[in-house]
Amino acid sequence: MNLSQLLLVLRARWRSACVTALATLALVALACVLLPKQYTATSAVVLDVRTPDPIAGIALGNSTVSNYMATQVDVVQSERVALKALKALHLLESPKFKQKWLEDTEGQGEFDAWLAERLTRPLTVRPQRDSNVLTLSYDARDAAFAADMANAFMQAYVDTTLELRVEPARRYNSFFDERARAMREGLEQAQAKLSAYQQSKGLIATDEKLDVENERLSALSAQMVALQGLAAETVGRQQQAGANGERLQEVLTNPLVTALSADLSRNEAQLQQLTQRLGDQHPQVVELRATIAEQRSRLDAATKRVSSSVGVNNSVNQSRLVALQADLDTQRAKVLRLKGLRDEAQVLQRDVENAQKAYEAVMAHVSQSDMESQNTQTNVSVLKRASVPAFPSSPKLVLSMAVALALGMLLGPMVAIVRERMDRRLRSEDEVLDALALPLLVRLPVARSAQAAQTPRALAGRAKRLLSGLPTAALRQGAR
Repeated sequence: MNLSQLLLVLRARWRSACVTALATLALVALACVLLPKQYTATSAVVLDVRTPDPIAGIALGNSTVSNYMATQVDVVQSERVALKALKALHLLESPKFKQKWLEDTEGQGEFDAWLAERLTRPLTVRPQRDSNVLTLSYDARDAAFAADMANAFMQAYVDTTLELRVEPARRYNSFFDERARAMREGLEQAQAKLSAYQQSKGLIATDEKLDVENERLSALSAQMVALQGLAAETVGRQQQAGANGERLQEVLTNPLVTALSADLSRNEAQLQQLTQRLGDQHPQVVELRATIAEQRSRLDAATKRVSSSVGVNNSVNQSRLVALQADLDTQRAKVLRLKGLRDEAQVLQRDVENAQKAYEAVMAHVSQSDMESQNTQTNVSVLKRASVPAFPSSPKLVLSMAVALALGMLLGPMVAIVRERMDRRLRSEDEVLDALALPLLVRLPVARSAQAAQTPRALAGRAKRLLSGLPTAALRQGAR
């Protein structure tokens, strides 16, 4: 069926289309009148998901905000929130609802769960787009009841969010209290073991940097190094004294040796002068020679005395070196023994430190969980409280009539087409040629008088009679 045929059908059956449209409008209007009025009360809350938690110090990431909002929608529609709202309105003691429960379930199941599920159905929770606002809408036949239920669900949700935050903190607080007591006992035991070990071994400090024995060992080592250098020097001087003692530094700097050397040099010079003037046998020359010999013997004795003192110093240094080496070995053995004791003490010290760290970590959790368990604030704030709606939300007469009009305009042509399919008519010359596969012999003019005005069925009958009066041969020839 093309567009022209459709228009012809609608022109011919316009009454059916109009009746269908009017019937649709009438049915919708009747439904709007008969259906009970529904009132919708709306409340709203805002969720702060950007500001960090004042106790935990963390905030939700951008990727988890949508999941968080979806979770909050499920929380609002949960049975826990519903039961809290019903308790706030004292609906669990309502005889009417209990009677309805007995009629529907014959006493099977729990009344609280049945009523919570029944009264949660009219609740609609919608998160606003690109926003942290949750809108709670409740539908009921009574406007005041709808407002009360919307506000009750909103307040129950706020209280439930606080409980969901506080209850785990209380459980964690009791758990961490037990762990803290156990950790404190472990710390006290570790400290007692360390103290007992230090007292039994005579340890004052476990840190080697604070130990007097280590300082003494360091001092002895420094003395040993210095004495070894001094002993090596005295050995060299002793060897030099045996080979050429008069050139020792100690001999050259000795005041007695210096004075004797000066006197000897002066007398030898005087002897040379007197020998040249008076001769070798002169009494003065002989006396001066005797004096020079005595001075030379005194100088040799003084030189030997000074040289022998170098050997004595070397012997003293060697003795001191041997004694210091013994003291150093003894001190080293003592330090090694103390080091072994300290290593064992440090194991106990690390046990104390680990127990201390574990105890401090648990105490930090105890402090945080204790604050969270006493928290009275939540991240949900009331944005709007539901008020008693003045006008019903459904049925909406204007919107329903507009929809009914559009539906009637759609159903009217469909009914006309269905009737045309059920009662096929030829409404144009093309349909005659296509449907009958016969030539068009005559086209009746449109009747102008009231006598000629007949129904389409009568006109079709007249055309059929005219066609049947024609010879069959003429029809066949016309068909050729």
